[in-house]
Amino acid sequence: MMVGAAPFGVIFGTLVTASPLTLWHGQLMSLAVFAGSAQFIAIGMIAGHASFIVIWATTFVINLRHVLYSATLAPYVAHLPARWRWTLSGLLTDEVFAVAYAHYQKRAPGEIGPHYFFGSGLSMYLNWQLWTLVGLLFGAAFPGLKSLGLDFAMVATFIAIIVPQLVAVRFVAAAIASGVLSFAWQDWPYKLGLLAAVLVGIGVGMAITLMERRERESNGDNRKERAR
Repeated sequence: MMVGAAPFGVIFGTLVTASPLTLWHGQLMSLAVFAGSAQFIAIGMIAGHASFIVIWATTFVINLRHVLYSATLAPYVAHLPARWRWTLSGLLTDEVFAVAYAHYQKRAPGEIGPHYFFGSGLSMYLNWQLWTLVGLLFGAAFPGLKSLGLDFAMVATFIAIIVPQLVAVRFVAAAIASGVLSFAWQDWPYKLGLLAAVLVGIGVGMAITLMERRERESNGDNRKERAR
């Protein structure tokens, strides 16, 4: 996953060199924001002279998925000291969530320490800083870099994140719904179609989960009745 993020870091650094921002601004954005999708959108909006409020609101909406990630991981980190929870929240990305969640599912919540999550997050953070710097320093020398299709590495990374999670009907249904709708709504401004598709996918997954729960409860009640 670190390899998959590398081309995106380079491309981001390259875009900064063609924007009104200085090289220092670009590196500081990666250091402070550490959210590739939000940074790409922000660079485009800055180049288009959008207002600060519009940029802030758009990137805020794009990053709302991290609320879902946090809610999913909360049971596994709730017992940790506040200093660790704050630190881990700052290192949370799509890739880190996938790695940490897969690791945590194999263990009981109370038995989990912060170090695996922290190590994964810190590695990804340093990796993003490195490749941003490479793009800032050398991206201008390769103006056709984006046309090489290197950004497919990130697509492959997300496929690697999603496929291992498709272990139940609710996950498959949510993935299909969000995938189809994100394609249908790809022309919405500021990637809002993607966010809407994700929310629909979550709704589908939750609906199926509730249906399965009610079915289990109904089957349990029927077994109790027969036992009587």
